[in-house]
Amino acid sequence: MKYLFFDIDGTLACGTPGRQYIPESTKLALQKLRDAGHFTAIATGRAHAMAVNYMHQLGFENMVSDGGYGVTINDQLLSITPLDYEPACQLVDECKAKNFIWALQTEDSVIRYAPDNRFYEFTHDVYMKTKVVDGLDPRNYKNIYKVYVACYAPHEEELETLKKLPHCRFHKEYLFVEPADKAYGIRKIVDHFGGSYKDVIVFGDGLNDLSMFIDDWTCVAMGNAAETLKEKADYITDDVDKDGILNACRHFHLF
Repeated sequence: MKYLFFDIDGTLACGTPGRQYIPESTKLALQKLRDAGHFTAIATGRAHAMAVNYMHQLGFENMVSDGGYGVTINDQLLSITPLDYEPACQLVDECKAKNFIWALQTEDSVIRYAPDNRFYEFTHDVYMKTKVVDGLDPRNYKNIYKVYVACYAPHEEELETLKKLPHCRFHKEYLFVEPADKAYGIRKIVDHFGGSYKDVIVFGDGLNDLSMFIDDWTCVAMGNAAETLKEKADYITDDVDKDGILNACRHFHLF
């Protein structure tokens, strides 16, 4: 039995946010993997609440979410590890002082909070809903799972506190300040089942997948993957919309 972990955007799913679809060949490959007795799971940077519908639609029961710090096993969310609390609060303080636009995610939901309308007006983002909370203060919340900073590169370099926190830019309008270690969650799941890392195969396409492209297991980059990721891959398959998942599974004789 192999343990297979799949990124969502650009790996399982094609298209842009709001207009994504799963290729039929990918659905076929997933069914064949399960019929052959393999373990399948999602490994996404998305918050659990943003990914759980994909998990159910595609028949998954296991998932690494929240950049690696959320773990779902047998359709039960076991835990989500938040950002380091004080550095996250300090980042918001610095954003306020330097007039950077910011927002927060403080719970497992599809909603982020912002102190005013500027975040949506700047980003016009549809990735998740943005709710304005007057007088928003991160210290009023027990946990901070993500901070969003709206700016164009390289202006984020002005934020000294950002150096203390993991972050990544997926859109030109804003940064995601969030955990970025998918391998951490993958290890937790494989350890839970007493599996071997040598039996793990991961599939990805983006720079946030670099954290799970490590020597402990087999790494497959999609044909549409970032060149940096391809350089670390053990195998490069076809594009997501050109039977990439199915062809990789056939290459490794998984069914």
